[in-house]
Amino acid sequence: MKSIPLQSSDQRLVELFRALGHPARLRILRILAQRRACMCGEIVDQLPLSQATVSQHLKVLKQAGIIVGEVEGPAVCYCIAPGALDALSSAVGELHSGTCHEPACCDDHTC
Repeated sequence: MKSIPLQSSDQRLVELFRALGHPARLRILRILAQRRACMCGEIVDQLPLSQATVSQHLKVLKQAGIIVGEVEGPAVCYCIAPGALDALSSAVGELHSGTCHEPACCDDHTC
């Protein structure tokens, strides 16, 4: 398979989409967004996954720069990194603004 050259901003989007492309990681992000604060061990309590599996998903999100974690005693507390999803939000907004907003647009191929 050939690799498609990407702009650096698109490469960042690919990384974000890849990190958010797993249902468990998306759920973790929703949990953190609803809480609007750092969470430690409670993340594991809210998912039907083992501690090790949750830790692996947290690691992927952290490597993508979507979340940050701070050590607090024996626990690591996580929260959404400030501005982490700005690029994603902007890109989705840009894609959305370029779409046809007429309900029958694609039916009659008038775009």
